[in-house]
Order: sequence, then structure tokens, then C-alpha cells
Amino acid sequence: MPQHFDAIVIGTGQGGSPLAVRLGKSGRKTAVVERELFGGTCVNVGCTPTKAYVASARTAHVARHAAEYGVHVSGDVTVDLAEVKARKDRIIGQSRTGVEKWLRTAQNVSVFTGHARFIGPHRISITDHEGRIVDELSADEFFLNTGTRPVIPKIDGLERIRHFTNSSLLDLTELPEHLVIVGASYIALEFAQVFRRFGSRVTVLSRGERVLGREDADFSDAVQKVLAREGIAFRFNSAPVRIEPLNGEGSTAARVSCASGIPVEGSHLLFATGRRPNTDDLGLDAAGVQVDAHGTIPVDGQLRTNVPGIWAIGDVNGRGAFTHTSYDDFQIVAANLLDNGKRSVDDRIMAYAVFVDPPLARVGLSETDVRQSGRAALISTMPMTRVGRARERGETDGFMKVLVDAQTKQILGATILGIEGDEAIHTIIDIMTARAPYPTLQYAVHIHPTISELVPTLLDGLKPLE
Repeated sequence: MPQHFDAIVIGTGQGGSPLAVRLGKSGRKTAVVERELFGGTCVNVGCTPTKAYVASARTAHVARHAAEYGVHVSGDVTVDLAEVKARKDRIIGQSRTGVEKWLRTAQNVSVFTGHARFIGPHRISITDHEGRIVDELSADEFFLNTGTRPVIPKIDGLERIRHFTNSSLLDLTELPEHLVIVGASYIALEFAQVFRRFGSRVTVLSRGERVLGREDADFSDAVQKVLAREGIAFRFNSAPVRIEPLNGEGSTAARVSCASGIPVEGSHLLFATGRRPNTDDLGLDAAGVQVDAHGTIPVDGQLRTNVPGIWAIGDVNGRGAFTHTSYDDFQIVAANLLDNGKRSVDDRIMAYAVFVDPPLARVGLSETDVRQSGRAALISTMPMTRVGRARERGETDGFMKVLVDAQTKQILGATILGIEGDEAIHTIIDIMTARAPYPTLQYAVHIHPTISELVPTLLDGLKPLE
């Protein structure tokens, strides 16, 4: 007979781990199953390691430009990727170990390692790395937090080279001479700037006509200009159609031919072309859980699947795919299930950032979204050159934009491209979450000199969107 639990959490990402602990504290006998690395995508191959690389890259960039601030650094600034990787490994190791220890010492929580797969509506098997069944568990409630994995497009000749994803690129200990990146969204651009600042040549291949296709064109153009100024090359309308190895089968060096333009030769090829939910090997058919054509598990506002007693949180449900939305998923489920709450993911205002330097941060609707809606709106923009903190730091790239509903006076959305924009955007996020009219923020007195102090001034400039 399988071991029976009140609740089983599959996956230890940013939603699954705290939910397992909270379920245990509530008195539920809880099991948590982790297939590979505790902490999920964010800790191991996502936010934590990439932002550690961003920090190292910015340090190199600042050192190279120190003379502009009257600070002189003798000798050339070089980057040792092995040391950068070692620092990154220490950081993620601490986080990963902390998550595992937290779960293993949590009240009423039992930890299982291996691959979980449904073998019935309320029953799973757990297999080891060799495919042998090592445990069978049953439960009344299941919470799926299995994350996503990189998607690699099918390209002629791809199997003949060693290519990289955002995960495997983090294992390199020597800098690529020329990194060719397929993709032009946030992961692609973050890695492009990081490795350019490390010292690699970088070329970005975009299948579209610009980078960051879901952002307003003025912001995507501004980001591209910043990155191009640092020496990153861009090729647009350049989806790869054929790949040839340059140094024999299995090498990292390749010639990439696109539908238009001359081929690009690089020492390393990175694919940043999207991610797919880890749902195809969970045996969801045995539980009756539905998925869509992309492998995403549809959920309602309370994150319930079509099967009573089974919830999907984090990247697998398609309702955010960010660390902060995954954690919010945990909070929604816990509030509704354990605290008699009435929270809904449908009430969430989407916010995120692209951690290039300077960062691009966005909340709510874009100008394009508002125009397409046809609603009466107000708009204001302001260049970062007006921000004292930006001038003092010598980092004036970018601008702010905010859109407001003309009738309700509620903020519809805002984007900030600029130094510390990923922090300043939270003043707007908070006002939008409170459903307060924009004068609440416009009349607030912010501290000088900061980036946030110019947000009220930005609102002073509102005018009709024409």
C-alpha cells in the first residue's frame, strides 16, 4: 500500500517550498517531492545565478569607466569566468542548501527525492534516476510546481554542434570568443550584455524587427541603442534555418545561416527562445488533469485545475512565469485554503523587469495596450536626464512613461527604463494595487535625491493620449 498524505507538493520552486511548509504548519501531513535541485529554476538556473553574473559584469563595466569619475584603475580590466562561476556557485549553493534544510526540518513535512508521476487520480509513483520505482504515495490534495525548461527550435544541423541554453551557459569556465544568441527577449538581452561586458563579442539574432517585442517600440529601441553602444551586434528578421559545425562534429563553434543575410560564425551558440512547462512527463492523463497545446495547465482564479483537489502554481499554469508571481501563487492558495480567504490571481497586476543595465521595469498596460483598448487615457513621459540621481551617477539613459484612465484617474500602466527603475516602479505598483487615483501618488513627498522623487513630477505632465 502507498504511504498516504493529506497533501503532496511536487516541486520545490518559489511557490512549492513555502506552500509545503505552510501546509505542514496547518496540521496537514505533507509530502514534498523534488526531482533534482532544491529551490527550483530561480535559485539554480534563473534569477539568482544570472543576477550574480549581472553584478560581476557591472563591476567590470564600472571599473573600465572609472576614469570618467576621477578614479583611476591601473592596468587592463579583465574577467576570469571561472572565478565568476565559482562565486555564482557559492551563492546558489547557499540558497539551495537553505531550502532543502528548511523543508527537511519543517513540521509535518516529509521530503522525497526522485521523479513524481501520477499513476491514478490520487496516487503518484516516485522513480530514481535509473527509472526504478522507489516509492508510491497517495494524497487528498496535490499542488503542482514543476516549473519550465528551455525550448530549442528544430533547425537543420543543430544536432551536429554543442549548443547552450541559459542553464548550460552558466557552466562555462572560459569566455566565449564570439557568443551568438538566438532570441531577443529579456533572457537573451541580459546574457548579451553580461558576456559583452565580460569581454566576449556578442551577436543577437532576432526573428522579428526589433528586440523586446512585447514592449512599446520606443522602449525596445532605447534598450537596443544602449546595448549597441556597448558593442553588441544585432541582426533582425534573422531566424536560423541551418547550422554547420566549424571545428568538427560536437564542437561549440558554428556557422549559422538565416533566412536573410549572410551567415554568422560564432564560437558558442546560445538559444534564448522561450520555455515550456514541465508537464509532459507527470502522467497528468492518469489524474485527468487537462493541459493546453503548449503544455500549460489551465487554472481558475484560485489556481485550481479541472480536477478537484489538484492545484497548479508557478510557471506551469501560465499565469505569470516569474519568481514573484510564483510566490504570489503560494500566497493565494494558502490564503484561500487555510485562512478562509477570497484571493484570486485574476486580481493580480502584472509587473516585471528586464535586468539589463539600465533596467527596464513595467507594470500594467503598455501604451500599445491602451491604444488598442480604445479607452480615453492620459499619458506622460520624462527623460532620465531630468533626474538628479541619474545625472549625479552619470547614468542618464532611458525615460519614464505612465498612462492613466481619464475617467477613473487610476493608473493603467507604467514603464521605467533607467537607473534603479526596477526599484522606483514599486511606488506605482503600490498605488495601482491600492486602486487609488493617481493624485495620491502625485501629491506624495518623496525623498531627494532619488529616482522615485521624479514619479510625482512625471504625473504632473499628464496630457490626453491622442
